[in-house]
Amino acid sequence: MTDPTLRLPNQTFRAVLSLGDGIGTLPPLPRGLGRPELDADIDDETGIVSLFVHFASGQLHLDVSDDGVEHHFHAANGDDIDGSPFRRDQTPALLEWAQQFARRALPVVPDLLADAEEAAEWHAAGLKVFARETGPVPLEIIEVELEGELMLLPWLGSGTVEHEHIDGDHHPIELVWDPAGLEPSIRIARAWLDPRTDAPRAVAEPGVDWNAVGMPATEVVQWLEGVYVNHHLIAHPAHVIMQAALERLAGLD
Repeated sequence: MTDPTLRLPNQTFRAVLSLGDGIGTLPPLPRGLGRPELDADIDDETGIVSLFVHFASGQLHLDVSDDGVEHHFHAANGDDIDGSPFRRDQTPALLEWAQQFARRALPVVPDLLADAEEAAEWHAAGLKVFARETGPVPLEIIEVELEGELMLLPWLGSGTVEHEHIDGDHHPIELVWDPAGLEPSIRIARAWLDPRTDAPRAVAEPGVDWNAVGMPATEVVQWLEGVYVNHHLIAHPAHVIMQAALERLAGLD
């Protein structure tokens, strides 16, 4: 297993963002639902903003445009369902909150998605504050704690490798390799999230010529576990910044 003590420290990062004119109070969320996890995306062709509101007991998804707000529900595990997974006394209040959150989010999410990605690039460059040039508009300071990554060596074997998601339970990935430094296509190891420990596990594939790979199978497995932590367990800075900004819009922080 990769040594979890060899990692960069967590860092506080601030992003100065334009969140529109609507920052203020929203109707309270129904008691008993807890704090949701928020996310957003946009369809570049239609301009429809999608908002994702995930609670421990279920999910609410919103599609927002100038024409209005459409919604649908999912079970807690993401499965499609008919009707609401929440209690009958909770659902109307949740939808009232969601309508106002959606109206706030629609005009700002497109720029906010781009700003979060750019802020993550500033963080990667070693900066502690992001602020893009803007006119005299209301601005909000979003402060987040970004988790430090494991300190990993680059690939030290021969050829080139890539890691990518594959189908299967527990979020598996595969490590593919090419001996000539071309587009990797030979699977040499795979990793997944152990549901019992919430830690990554990795195994080497059988029949691999490890002398040709240039690293022992045990070292490749340890390296892949570290890659899994950095790229699939630690939240990407852009996602953390975006989620914090959505929580400000939603009146949750």
